[in-house]
Amino acid sequence: MLCSIVPQCEKIMTMKAIKGKLNGIILIEPDVYPNNRGFFLESYNKKTYEQIGINHKFVQDNHSASTKGTLRGMHWQVNYAVQAKLVRVIFGKVLDVVVDIRKSSPTFGLWEGFQLSAENKKQLFVPVGFAHSYFVISDYAEFLYKCDNYYSPKDERGFIWNDPDIGIKWPENNPVLSEKDLKLPSFKDIPEKDLF
Repeated sequence: MLCSIVPQCEKIMTMKAIKGKLNGIILIEPDVYPNNRGFFLESYNKKTYEQIGINHKFVQDNHSASTKGTLRGMHWQVNYAVQAKLVRVIFGKVLDVVVDIRKSSPTFGLWEGFQLSAENKKQLFVPVGFAHSYFVISDYAEFLYKCDNYYSPKDERGFIWNDPDIGIKWPENNPVLSEKDLKLPSFKDIPEKDLF
């Protein structure tokens, strides 16, 4: 059992909650109940998630589909539209990456990556103060995320995926990017007012 070897891991009703190396990040491993018909898991329960500090009122669910090699990010929102997210993959496999953009944090500018897949059924909680991105490893992936604030295009910010100052180790060096993500600035060019 994972909880016996990971000291930060706590058994919480129907899941394991593992603290990331970046303060505030939580990797969630739900309990899965397989049988001859398939499986059952509880993907969200407000009361249970509050026990591990996720006290958020989620107001928007998003569902994206992407082909192999697609990279979405690095993104976050500012002003009154800041968002915490609870993310998971229901088909395929991705490398999910967060970067600490809290100026007073001891881990400011550091990144952490997690493999999320339909097979491992893990979720990742991304609090306010982090840039977020994911890269599709499988041929195709479907990604779900709950947000505690609404999408606001005018408040969206980001920095370029391969910023050398951040140094994320992506699975490949030639991802499929949107036109918007291709034009993102470097991390050092982000105005201080757009960080946390």
